[in-house]
Amino acid sequence: MLAHADAIATVGVRDIEAAREFYGNVLGLLEGEPGDCPQPDVLIFRSGTTRVQVYRSDYAGTNQATAITWDVGERIVEIVDGLKAKGATFERYDIPDMRLEGELYVTEGFKVTWLKDPDGNILSINGK
Repeated sequence: MLAHADAIATVGVRDIEAAREFYGNVLGLLEGEPGDCPQPDVLIFRSGTTRVQVYRSDYAGTNQATAITWDVGERIVEIVDGLKAKGATFERYDIPDMRLEGELYVTEGFKVTWLKDPDGNILSINGK
C-alpha cells in the first residue's frame, strides 16, 4: 500500500531554533517554505528529493538508535570534512570488522560515520 508513497524522516528536538541552526547551517539542509508546515514547533527541511521533519518533543534524543541515514556515495570524505569544518563532531563506537580511519569506519567497499544533533539524535552518513 505504501510502496509508492514518499516517506519523511521525523526527528524530535527540544529546541527548535538550535535544530534550525544545526539542520540548516551545519548539515546544510534547505528549510522549506513558510507554508510547508503551518505548525509553529515543526520545521520541514529538504534533503535531496526527500524531506526531514523536525518537531519539538519532550522525548527528544531518547532514541539510542540511528534516526536518519544519508547515503552519499563517493562524496563521503568531502562531506564529512565539510561537516567537521562547520564544527560537527563524530561518534566513536566499537564496531567489529571495521577499522577507524579519521572520522570514518571502513570495511571493504563501505564507509560510515555517525554524529549527533544538539538533542542527541543519532545521524548516520554512509558511502563508498
